[in-house]
Amino acid sequence: MARHFSSSVDFGLNLSKRIHHFKGSAPAPVPEMTRSPEDYLPSAPMCYAVIPDPDVVDNPDIRSYQPYVYGRCDPPALIPLLLHGVAMEVECSLDTAFVTVTGSWRVHCVRGSSVCDCQVAIPMSEQGSLLGVEVDDSEKSYHTELISHKDEKDKQKMAKAKDGYYLKSQIYIIKIPQIRGGSIFSVKIKWSQKLLFHDGEFCLTIPFCFPSYVNPVGSKISKKEKIFLKLNSGTANEVLCKATSHPLKGLTRQAGKLSLSYEAEVSTWSNTDFSFSYKVSSSDLFGGVLLQSPFLRDFDEREIFCLYLYPGNFQDTMVFKKDMVFVVDISASMKGTPLQNVKNALLASLFKLNQQDTFNIIAFNGEAYLFSPSMVTVSKEAISKASKWVDTTFIANGGTSIMLPLTQAMNLLRKSSHSVPLIFLVTDGAVEDEREICEFVKSYVTNGPSIRTPRICTFGIGLYCNHYFLQMLAEIGRGHYDAAYDLDTIDSRMQRLFSTVSSVTVADITIKSLEGLESKELIPTHIPDLSFGSPLIISGRYNGAFPELVKVTGTLADRTSLEVDLKVRREKDMLLTNVFSKRHIDLVTARAWLLESEELKEKVTKMSIQNNVPSEYTFLEMILVKKGDVKKAPDHFLLQKAYSRLSFKDLELEIPKLFLGGLRHGFGDLKATAENLPPATKEAKPSEGLLGKAASTCCALACFELIKCCIELCDCDCLQ
Repeated sequence: MARHFSSSVDFGLNLSKRIHHFKGSAPAPVPEMTRSPEDYLPSAPMCYAVIPDPDVVDNPDIRSYQPYVYGRCDPPALIPLLLHGVAMEVECSLDTAFVTVTGSWRVHCVRGSSVCDCQVAIPMSEQGSLLGVEVDDSEKSYHTELISHKDEKDKQKMAKAKDGYYLKSQIYIIKIPQIRGGSIFSVKIKWSQKLLFHDGEFCLTIPFCFPSYVNPVGSKISKKEKIFLKLNSGTANEVLCKATSHPLKGLTRQAGKLSLSYEAEVSTWSNTDFSFSYKVSSSDLFGGVLLQSPFLRDFDEREIFCLYLYPGNFQDTMVFKKDMVFVVDISASMKGTPLQNVKNALLASLFKLNQQDTFNIIAFNGEAYLFSPSMVTVSKEAISKASKWVDTTFIANGGTSIMLPLTQAMNLLRKSSHSVPLIFLVTDGAVEDEREICEFVKSYVTNGPSIRTPRICTFGIGLYCNHYFLQMLAEIGRGHYDAAYDLDTIDSRMQRLFSTVSSVTVADITIKSLEGLESKELIPTHIPDLSFGSPLIISGRYNGAFPELVKVTGTLADRTSLEVDLKVRREKDMLLTNVFSKRHIDLVTARAWLLESEELKEKVTKMSIQNNVPSEYTFLEMILVKKGDVKKAPDHFLLQKAYSRLSFKDLELEIPKLFLGGLRHGFGDLKATAENLPPATKEAKPSEGLLGKAASTCCALACFELIKCCIELCDCDCLQ
């Protein structure tokens, strides 16, 4: 789908050359060069005019009276709209960033007497989750709301939703219907994303690189660019800024907090992503506990707590020796790019192991294939043999069976004593015995000695595997989970997950002093290790009196014991329910799946709607509000309530709305796995290519060739 999107934008840019401009007021021409299929993918929030009829393309301010163009663009061309102003606000709380981008866009390419649909493209970075969209023009406005889908009618509507979809795993597309040519409309987008943590630094990257062809040209058009950053590390330690992409100036600074801003009149919009990194000043391991009362309308009336633990200076701290078993899916569905990228990441990870580590590899489809009957000490010779074995064994064929290789991996790690045993599971499929696998691992973890129990790290590829099963398995195994929804990210994400799980500094962590709390809930329930690649953050709810100090114990890499007393304080400047809503929703959804609990599903639904975070049990819809109405539009939820009480089963609420799809992962696809279909990604199902499909109809081909001919022959200002 990304290739077809780029082709549509390429065609749209050529089509926009029909527009007549005043002298010196034309947008910058697009450089002629050889482009890859993804060169026109949005690298910042963008808006596009959707053009099925090329004849409507014209300057809305001055008609050029160009000859009528016969035919239609199928699929429609996409013309990037001109950006007239942009502002971004970023609020970083602990390891989560909340981003709000507001932009003003002009439909400069459609004559004033016509209307067109517009597409809003929202590129989000690490684990981005869309929180809301607002669109406002002179005639109407839209806003998003999360709605529970309890009946089959809602599920059927959601299944047919075409007004929102993922172009790629972190690029979401929304259609806004019927915007008038020449009008300026504003788009406000909110999303959350994770801050990466590496070697003691938090790093934030936000797509904010605008192409040159969205710059309006003209001395009368003021282009203002604004960025505001607010940071709350949750600690009392000093925050040290390490790097930033834009010239931010300090506004306020307190212990653990700061705010920065940037505002300027610019000649061109930002041509680089916004990036910022910081470090919390400390050479030793440190942490704390934050408390907060629920807000007034919180459905869960229990108190809220958050415990965080950060590693110290990575240069001065030992890491645990590792016994690592890679368990890799080589079923037929992994053929080609998926398996090749997994092989690249696996071999790169082997070279990062230390000489005191041991490793093994299990490839599986319907059967399991072991590199060695026992664990192998890391050496150049061992890695060379493993590389040759991978080349000959990693041939995609057969079905998918996870229990057998997982059991074998656990047996290989039974004798681990002075190391951290790790299982690194990679798969693209779903299996029927997933709940049995979780129960088996849970029993193994419960009965085994904690430091010797294998940590299970899971990595899912595409949408056919059950990502909630993989999250549940990682939580039970006190490991980490990650996923690649785009095939080209498999290598980098696998290596990053490996770096996180292979740099353990404190293992066998327990939290004391919480025994007296009532109705206590911890997320995650099974406490993972502390590593240089990820701070330890545990949150939850409770009733009762929270202790003034919380004792945390663990085991260090030199086999000595760690004991830390964490101070407890009330947090007023960040809303903890927002910070942890995404991870809570994901893990409670995984529990609801495992236990098949309707009560937990209902809890996920409430959490989702309360915090505006999409879930498996809600869907996102955009509500239209027409301006100029004397009466205030009735609340949508009140209408729904009245509708349900009146039981007008054959009537529909006449509230104009768009259903946005693609925001849920689902619980895997057993049928697709059994049929060994290649991994489905977050992209919408691809349609036929722009030119390929256009060439199948004479009128469309004639349209394209006519426009191309006009562009090549005309040398007046309108095409410059």
